[in-house]
Amino acid sequence: MSHRADSLTLPTAMHSSRGSHGGTTESGAVTGPSPGAKVRRWASSLLTPRNHAAADQHSSRGATGHKPDSWWKVHLFRGMVNDLRRRAPYYWSDWRDAWDYRVVPSTVYMYFANILPALAFSLDMFTKTNMQYGVNEVLLASVLGAVVFAILACQPLVIVGVTGPITVFNYTVYDIMTPTGTNYLAFMCWIGLWSLVFHWILAITNSCNWLRYVTRFPCDIFGFYVAFIYLQKGIQVLERFGDEAPFYLSVMVALLVFMIAYACGELGESALFRHPVRVFLKDYGTPLTVVFFTGFVHLGRMKTVELERLPTSAAFFPTADRGWLVDFWNISVSDVFIAIPFAVLLTILFYFDHNVSSLIAQGTEFPLRKPAGFHWDLFLLGLTTGVAGILGVPFPNGLIPQAPFHTESLCVTKVEADADENNGEAKGHYVLKRTHVVEQRVSNLAQGLLTLGTMTGPLLVVLHLIPQAVLAGLFFIMGYQALEGNGITAKLLFLLRDHALTPGGHPLAQIPRRAAVWAFVLTELFAFGATFAITQTVAAVGFPIIILALIPVRALVLPRVFTPHELGILDAPTASPFTMESVGGSYAAPAAAVPEDIRNRQDEDVVASAGANGGEGRKSSEVLAEEGRGRAVEDGGAHEAIEMSRLGVNRRGQASRSGGREDR
Repeated sequence: MSHRADSLTLPTAMHSSRGSHGGTTESGAVTGPSPGAKVRRWASSLLTPRNHAAADQHSSRGATGHKPDSWWKVHLFRGMVNDLRRRAPYYWSDWRDAWDYRVVPSTVYMYFANILPALAFSLDMFTKTNMQYGVNEVLLASVLGAVVFAILACQPLVIVGVTGPITVFNYTVYDIMTPTGTNYLAFMCWIGLWSLVFHWILAITNSCNWLRYVTRFPCDIFGFYVAFIYLQKGIQVLERFGDEAPFYLSVMVALLVFMIAYACGELGESALFRHPVRVFLKDYGTPLTVVFFTGFVHLGRMKTVELERLPTSAAFFPTADRGWLVDFWNISVSDVFIAIPFAVLLTILFYFDHNVSSLIAQGTEFPLRKPAGFHWDLFLLGLTTGVAGILGVPFPNGLIPQAPFHTESLCVTKVEADADENNGEAKGHYVLKRTHVVEQRVSNLAQGLLTLGTMTGPLLVVLHLIPQAVLAGLFFIMGYQALEGNGITAKLLFLLRDHALTPGGHPLAQIPRRAAVWAFVLTELFAFGATFAITQTVAAVGFPIIILALIPVRALVLPRVFTPHELGILDAPTASPFTMESVGGSYAAPAAAVPEDIRNRQDEDVVASAGANGGEGRKSSEVLAEEGRGRAVEDGGAHEAIEMSRLGVNRRGQASRSGGREDR
């Protein structure tokens, strides 16, 4: 199978054949490996990259090869050096390739997509940290991440800035340490410096090889958590206004912002209007909504109602009365070491959050041609974390969903006839197919410099005019889009759907045990509930541990509960094999074949559905699209490959419309 095909298909997630490593009993029955042996094999594989162990793989098939390295032997700097070797030949082309028309609209789009959530988070931290962090601190953190990663990173498409989880982390540390009389910014600086050390240790010891075990399972749970954090923040903003006229006007404005932004997104994905109009609404509907309602509250009798607005400070100055250099020496020695466990938790959060952002930004749906580099970028993330601590700004890391938004905005497409033979209504229609991505560094750097320009006096005056109610509505639309684009939501919609009206070709319908789908979704919801619950307590800084624990749960526990065929449909690797070369490849196996009896039953269901509903079965692809699922895009071999997007929706947070969606 070609590399292109591999990058589009959804392999079955990590499970090996039971007969591969097991023994046989006297009766000849195959027995699986013991749990202890399985854990040792899993641990020993983490620090041995696949792309440097071809001889080991050859030996496992019975041929003569080099003896595998013991799991405790670490090849220091190997991952970082290999990342730089792979990416360095493309560095100058990263700048030359920016001479493309896609770069300009991508830069403008990412500027708004990055700055609007950042402003919302700045309001949250301004309120809950007693003005230690404000608009200028958040903007400067975004600039720091953009400049460093655009110029030096192996993955320059990843957008770096301030996220929702780090917002929770920052004000939770404030609630814990401020009552003790500790200098908060100095304490955060030491967290950043310790985290710098831990990031560099992880990068040097090739710890990103763990990413081969990251599938959609932990990513969907983390995305579900982030979505609810957005919704919660929107409600918390409105709660501050009491129960008088400002409260009711703020609620109305927040809901209107949500509804108009939602309508713009839906129109952008619909068949209405011409393509340029739809692209304009999809890309700029939300920022224009913010601009409109900033002025809307000054119309008629509403101008007499005093609304809370976004607080700002002087241009290029911190929010509090201090300099940009934190006096991190003004802290007790004991507090310096107390910062270590907080730094460990921050490192765990960034290791998962940033790397997942990088994986999704280089997902299987994007035809990328330049190699990735996770180890080197983790090293750079440690650098920006330490510098952010010294400057007294929030720690930046990879953004979801802005990072995949950036990649998608740089996709170049071409018109092709719809070749789906299973969809009768698609005949004669045309679809836009991605041909390549404009992989360059200029758009990321340019949007960062535009963010720096936002810290000037005139633009800060404009930002100060934005009512907090508008930011609440922005939180609502961000939360909705994150939920709409989540794999957990897609599975829940399938389970709640009338079984009689579910198309026979639905991917989840290939699972004979419907209880398996319920069990998988309930497991995801339980993990989400545990993560969300802990963030509502003073122990909120510990939530990264739960997120990180999902990786071994997926690798070691779920394969004992679900069959390979079930996991092959319920879960998926996050990125293509080409992207995963940086971490030694993916331990995901090829997609599990659909049992013959299930395939026959599905064919009968489709025929029966078409006969009973007058051809309704032919619309199965459209129904799947409404649920946020695509259709098979490859027909080579005995079994169809399942495209990754069939169990979710596209990274933009919008449902994919079969045959009707036009990418930029």
